[in-house]
Amino acid sequence: MSARTKYVLDANAFIQSKRKFYAFDICPGFWAALIWHHAQGAIHSIDRVAAELGRGGDDLWAWAESKLPGEFFASTDDAEVIACYGQVIAWVQAQAQFLAEAKAEFAETERADAWLIAYAKSTGCVLVTLEEHNPSVRKRVPIPNVCRALGVEYITTFDMIRGLQTQFNWLPPA
Repeated sequence: MSARTKYVLDANAFIQSKRKFYAFDICPGFWAALIWHHAQGAIHSIDRVAAELGRGGDDLWAWAESKLPGEFFASTDDAEVIACYGQVIAWVQAQAQFLAEAKAEFAETERADAWLIAYAKSTGCVLVTLEEHNPSVRKRVPIPNVCRALGVEYITTFDMIRGLQTQFNWLPPA
């Protein structure tokens, strides 16, 4: 990945970071880095992810609302994104591997996953997710499965941090 790589973050890049890896009180540098790298044009997300975070109504959403600039969450209301969204949904619907319930859930327009893949595909962004590729899953549609099939690059939050050459250094207690 080059210095010009642009990353688009899945909701779980925020949620799992807060819950498991970079809680606000123990790793504020992670959250500051998101804001800084966004200002450099390297990190953003989409409106559908903002809506998912908003439905949580917790301190993560409060942080996003108060700290992230409005343009952090890009609009998916673009002809090219919408065309790619159709391709994403068509591919998923054509897969016998996934149960009908999984396909229907993935296709719900308020869910961000298909829109996120479509946005990444149409813009050339690298999709950042903590979901894992699973070739035998039937009950849900993992983002990495669709990305691999449609040629969309995806990585984990950790790989994004490395790609951005970001470190979080320890400070002794005051």
